[in-house]
Amino acid sequence: MPKPNKGPRLGGGPAHERLMLNQLASQLFEHKRIQTTETKAKRLQPVAERLVTFAKRGDLHSRRRVMRQILDKSVVHELFTEIAPLVENREGGYTRIVKTGFRKGDRAPLAVIELVLEPVSPKPKAEKPAAPVAEETTEAPAEETTEAPVEETTGAPAEETTEAPAEAKAE
Repeated sequence: MPKPNKGPRLGGGPAHERLMLNQLASQLFEHKRIQTTETKAKRLQPVAERLVTFAKRGDLHSRRRVMRQILDKSVVHELFTEIAPLVENREGGYTRIVKTGFRKGDRAPLAVIELVLEPVSPKPKAEKPAAPVAEETTEAPAEETTEAPVEETTGAPAEETTEAPAEAKAE
């Protein structure tokens, strides 16, 4: 879990904040989305994403590391068997925070944090830049050969000398 920043914590002390974030992560994995204050959602996001990364590994050591933070075995089982396969191709960004407004009682800003479980469609743009790199290397020698003769023929003194006798012959 990320080290708490200096200053006021969510609960009272760092131990209470850690317990609260672990419980929020457990509820997030159980319900797939939860509504909480914006501050708690922002503090929960790196914790939840780290746990999902462990679940994607899927080995026994990762399961035991997750169980240090999430004490409910059924939630850990759901994380490893249901959530991890859905985000297997995703390289990060397993959670999404959407601001929803303000709480009625104390006007605290609320947000919904949810798991992003939609399948990832690879962008075709990622493949195109790799192909032009190879084309550029094949085109580069052709461009150099075309540039060299252009420089020789565009020399000002050579053109003037060839044009001057041609003008003299035409007169």
